[in-house]
This record gives sequence, structure tokens and C-alpha cells, in this order.
Amino acid sequence: MPRFILASASPRRQKLLAHHGFFPEIIPAQVIEHEDPDADPQEMVLHNASLKALHLAERNRDALVLGADTTVALGEFVLNKPTDLDEARAMLRRLSGRVHTVYTGVALVWRERALNSAHCITSHVRFKTLDDATISTYFQIVNPLDKAGAYGIQEGRDLIIEDYEEPISNIMGLPVEWVAEQLAILGITPRTKA
Repeated sequence: MPRFILASASPRRQKLLAHHGFFPEIIPAQVIEHEDPDADPQEMVLHNASLKALHLAERNRDALVLGADTTVALGEFVLNKPTDLDEARAMLRRLSGRVHTVYTGVALVWRERALNSAHCITSHVRFKTLDDATISTYFQIVNPLDKAGAYGIQEGRDLIIEDYEEPISNIMGLPVEWVAEQLAILGITPRTKA
């Protein structure tokens, strides 16, 4: 089995991979991500995912490196991680009663095998109509500051989400079913944690 590195400190991505039997080394990529709210969301997540994977692959040429980046877009307007609770509240008000798109870019880079691929998965999410009291209750359950769009589907879902499109793992930050298929092609199979 080759070395397998996740270029992210995201506990959600680690948990999704572990649930499917993958236990990569965790080495967060120290890069400056492109987060322009006017950028094309698909191009942005593909760029950031590739940036993370390439950064670590150059330093670990024997390893397969997985990079990922997720954002939320309402039409063409990108909603990255909010900087404070006021911005988080404004984001949820903006998403209230509307359908938005979650974009996750996934990059796999393995220098030893000359592999450098990136793919984007999208999912649509419809929010319930939210009032300020519901948003405040939601923020008591979920920290919105480390999540694109100021929400996470894995907690408090019934408060804010009316409907969503699979795969739910994509909305959580890593389309792990797709990733598992790619890893299988590369000879990396699930295992139980040692």
C-alpha cells in the first residue's frame, strides 16, 4: 500500500474517510486559498483542492495526496466561511427559503506515478424559511465560523434544511463515495484501523 496523505485538518473529512475504512496521514497544506466571493465557484474549489494536493505532493513524492475544498454558492455568489457571527447570520438569512449549490473540488496527486487529477462534485440544498430565533437556536448547536455558507448538514439539519441532493458526504465536505472509487482504481482499499 502506498503512503496516503490527506492535505486537510478538517475533522469532517477525516471522519468521512475513516467511516469508509481509509486512514490517511493528516498533513494540513500550508497554502493561501483563493476565496474571492466573485470567483466561479467550481473553478475556485478545483484550484484550491489542487493547490493543497500539489503543495504536499512536491514534499512527499512517494505518496498519494488527497486535497479537497468546499464552498457554497447562491447563484454565482460564493459564500465561503464567515468571518464572524454577524456575517454567518447574514449568510443564513440570504440562504433562507432558497436553493443553493454546494461545490466540492477533489484533487489526487501522486508524483511517483505522474498522477494529477481534479474533479468537482455538486449538490443542491433547499433551506427552510428561517427566522432570527431559528438561526440563533441553530448557532447554539453548530459553530458556523468553520463552515462554508455558515452551516453544516451533519448537525441541526432539521432546523434549517428542507431538502438536499445526494451525496450528503459532498455537502459535508468530501464526496467520499467518489473518492473511494478513485482510490480503489489506484490500489488503495479500505481497512480496519490498526
